[in-house]
Amino acid sequence: MLSTLMNDMKSAMKSGHKSEVIALRNLIGKVKAKQIDNGKNLTKDQCIKVILSAAKQLKDSIQQYKDGNREDLAKNESFELSIVERYLPEQMNEEEVRSIVKKTIIDVDAKSLKDMGKVMGNAMQVVGSEADGSIVQKIVREELS
Repeated sequence: MLSTLMNDMKSAMKSGHKSEVIALRNLIGKVKAKQIDNGKNLTKDQCIKVILSAAKQLKDSIQQYKDGNREDLAKNESFELSIVERYLPEQMNEEEVRSIVKKTIIDVDAKSLKDMGKVMGNAMQVVGSEADGSIVQKIVREELS
C-alpha cells in the first residue's frame, strides 16, 4: 500500500498537481508514522485503518471549517478527502450494514440499548473497514430502540 502511495505521489509530482502531492505526502506521513510505532511494515488492513482514520479527521475538519464559515479551508480539506478516499475499499451501503446489524442483534440476543456495546463490537468485526463506524452506530441505535 505504501509503495502505491509513493508511486502515485511521484506521478502527481511529474504532472504538477501540487494539491494532490500535498494530500499524498500527508497520507504517506501518517502511514510511515504508524509503521515506525509498530516497528515493522504494516499489513494492508493496518494501512487501511490508518487511511480510514485520516479520512475521519478530514471529515471532522471539513465540518468544523463549515461551522466557522471558512468555506475556503473546507474546500481544501474536501479535495484532500477525495484523494484519501481513492485508497479505501468500497463502502457498504446502508441496507447492507442494516442487514448485518439485524443479524448481529439476533446472534448476540440483544434486547435493548444496554446491549449496544456487544452489537457494535460484533458488527464492526463483520463490516471491518467497509463501513463507517458512525453509520453502524446510527443503525444499531435505530434497531435497538
